[in-house]
Amino acid sequence: METGTRKPNARGRGDQLREEIVTAATAMLAELGDDEALSLRAVARTVKIAATSVYLHFPDRDALVLAVMERFNGLMVEAGSRGEAAGTDAAARLRGWICGLIDCALRNPGLYKVMHESHVNRGIGMPFKQTIGVRTTEAVRRCLDEGLAPAGDAATIAADLRAAVTGMLSLRINEPDLPWPPVDEQVDRFLTKLVGLSVPAEG
Repeated sequence: METGTRKPNARGRGDQLREEIVTAATAMLAELGDDEALSLRAVARTVKIAATSVYLHFPDRDALVLAVMERFNGLMVEAGSRGEAAGTDAAARLRGWICGLIDCALRNPGLYKVMHESHVNRGIGMPFKQTIGVRTTEAVRRCLDEGLAPAGDAATIAADLRAAVTGMLSLRINEPDLPWPPVDEQVDRFLTKLVGLSVPAEG
C-alpha cells in the first residue's frame, strides 16, 4: 500500500527516487546517530512510497546505511578539500585539510557516529573510506618533501594523526559536556607533536 500522495516517478527516474531515499535516510541517521535504530518503513513514510519500493533500490537496511555513509564520506572529503585549498604552503594545506574534516564531523555528529561506531561500519567492502587516509598521507608527505617536518614515513605519521583526530572527535561527540580545549589549539598540538611541524600552520 502506498503511503502519502506521492506520484509515481516517470520512466527512467528511478535514480531520482534512490537519491530521495538516501536523503531521507541521511536526515534520519543524522538525528538518530545509530544505524540499528533506522527503520526502512519510516524512511518509506518520509519519502511517501510503499516500504516495498525501498527494496527495489536497497536489498536491506545495511545497504541503505552504507549509501548514507558513502555520501557523508564524500561531504567530509569536500570539506577537507576546501580547507586544504585555502593553504599557502604544505603545512597550511595539511592543517586546512584536517580542520575541514573536523568541522564537517562536528557539524554532523550523528552521521559521524554512524560512520565510525555503527554496526555497518564493522563490515568490509567500503573502499570509499580509503580516500581520507590516502589524502592525509599525501598532505603529510608534502610537508616532509618541503622540509617543513622531520624526515619520516608519511603513511605512519598520517595514521597516527588520523587516530588522534578520530579519537578527539569521538570523545567530543560522545562526551560534549566535558571541558574540552579549543579545537584549533588541539589540532596545532597534533600537528607539532605527531607530524613535527615546527610552527603551527595558519590556513
